[in-house]
Amino acid sequence: MDYIQSIIMGFQVALQWNNLLFCFIGVLIGTLVGVLPGLGPTAAISLLLPTTFHVAPVSAIIMLAGIYYGAMYGGSTTSILVNIPGEAASVVTCLDGYQMARRGRAGPALGISAFASFIAGTLGVVGLMLVAPPLAEMALKFGPPEYFSLMIMGLTILTFLASGPMWKALLMAAFGLFLGSIGLDSMTATPRFTMDIVELSDGIGMVPAVMGLFGIAEVLLNVEHSIKRSVFETKIRHLLPTLQDWKDSIWAIIRGTFVGFFLGVLPGGGAVISSFVSYAVEKKASVTPEKFGTGMIQGVAGPEAANNAATAGAFIPLLTLGIPANAVMAILLGAMMIHGMQPGPMLIQEQPGLFWGAVTSMYIGNTMLLILNLPLIGLWVRILKVPYPILFPLILLFCLIGAYSLNNSVIEVLFMVGFGLLGYLFKKFEYEAAPLILALVLGPMLEAALRRSLLLSAGSPLIFVTRPISGVLMLISFLLLAYPLVPWLRRKRAILPQLSDGD
Repeated sequence: MDYIQSIIMGFQVALQWNNLLFCFIGVLIGTLVGVLPGLGPTAAISLLLPTTFHVAPVSAIIMLAGIYYGAMYGGSTTSILVNIPGEAASVVTCLDGYQMARRGRAGPALGISAFASFIAGTLGVVGLMLVAPPLAEMALKFGPPEYFSLMIMGLTILTFLASGPMWKALLMAAFGLFLGSIGLDSMTATPRFTMDIVELSDGIGMVPAVMGLFGIAEVLLNVEHSIKRSVFETKIRHLLPTLQDWKDSIWAIIRGTFVGFFLGVLPGGGAVISSFVSYAVEKKASVTPEKFGTGMIQGVAGPEAANNAATAGAFIPLLTLGIPANAVMAILLGAMMIHGMQPGPMLIQEQPGLFWGAVTSMYIGNTMLLILNLPLIGLWVRILKVPYPILFPLILLFCLIGAYSLNNSVIEVLFMVGFGLLGYLFKKFEYEAAPLILALVLGPMLEAALRRSLLLSAGSPLIFVTRPISGVLMLISFLLLAYPLVPWLRRKRAILPQLSDGD
């Protein structure tokens, strides 16, 4: 009964005209961001974050969440028609979606993509509503040691799942923790690493950092690569999938939903990994795996379902534990903290209107996306033809205005530009920015939990391993960190007998 009352209350919040408007704006911008190659939800949310500071917290979170799951819808349009993923999670959709378009089946490909996204997004929200409250109740048993260990595990999992060498991800996380320590000490109010710059007394601003690392860096990289687009010229018709299309796709949608939701919950999992795993599952389950890559509708339905379900799953650790599962969730965590909200176990109890309003708005947003996407496909195709020399300067101008409007400070603008250049170099040398952002956001909370834990134990670090929950979390972190050393140790053991024989 509590669930029903909570859902009713959530719809009462979500159906207020201002929240409906922000939900519509969010999903529309998200779709546009997904359609345009080279942006993505992380950059878009970073750029639009300053625009939410003067609206109600619920409206702000509803809009930012709409951008996130809206981008998953839009990314498939670009993959199918242009063979360029508008968003990283839609890379796999290119394989069969573009081949379907070349065979004159662009309409069914776009149609099944929209319906799969709607079904998976809706089921993902149902899972979020069912899983989040019990998880939050369990997390109420957490003390400072458990929170510290949980945040360590979150950082470790994200670095473990990052592409490229693990040492690079760990280095980025360590750099993020250092940046998070800049400012006044939380206990003694002593300035740390501020270099007598007054603006650094409150620490490194998250908004200039994410706008630079993801917004400006993406623009600089795309300008250098000069993406070539050739929209596949075909009449898009028969958007509604046939009965045979549904027969071929329904199980792919169901499997993709489950894969996406559970991988989305894991820190570092997210929509990208979910879509790849879903495609692999569909290929394994198919009786004709050799036909994948030639225009199989299952190769579109499964990954599109997975990446949309993953967006709902990613909200679970954020809203219940205060741990972001990916870079987008880290930015949303920062946005909630800027608005005076603390994501975690107490969020559902202290601000039920925000939690249930944001969750139920996802139902409405998914319905809006289904209604929007199919009729507006012709418009998205025209937008795809906007020249980048026009688009990118507008994005940079928006970045500069957004950074300056935070505190009317030129220093904030310079910070953003500096982070933009850093982000560009990180991408060039294949260093991921996600661990840095996560560590920057979690750093102050991690430090606070560490100090409180040591106060409880009179300075003994054993408190992190003697308490059961904390000990298990620390053990998982240690095993993940030690795992990459196993091949190295095996190689050393293989070399040792050879050395002894040589002696």
